[in-house]
Amino acid sequence: MIVPYSHVFLLAGLLFVMGAGCAVARRSLVMILLGFEIMLNAGAIAFVGAALRWQSIEGQVFALFVLAVAAAEVSIGLALIVCVYRRSGTVAPDRLD
Repeated sequence: MIVPYSHVFLLAGLLFVMGAGCAVARRSLVMILLGFEIMLNAGAIAFVGAALRWQSIEGQVFALFVLAVAAAEVSIGLALIVCVYRRSGTVAPDRLD
């Protein structure tokens, strides 16, 4: 059974809104980073859904690039968070100088 395209795009939109809400509402740098990661994954799901809709491989290839960028973003982001924590003793963005 094939999932309808509207369900795929609805899932991608819902994940994107949840990620944006997490990135805006949280007070921890780790949770903000997690929100951005969820938004990137929602974009990848939308690209895969579009690729299935139009029977082309480019959307799936682009989704792989999005996942690679997301992995690099997480590794650099976590390294920066560790550096900020060592300097200031907190990861709350409102308490940073």
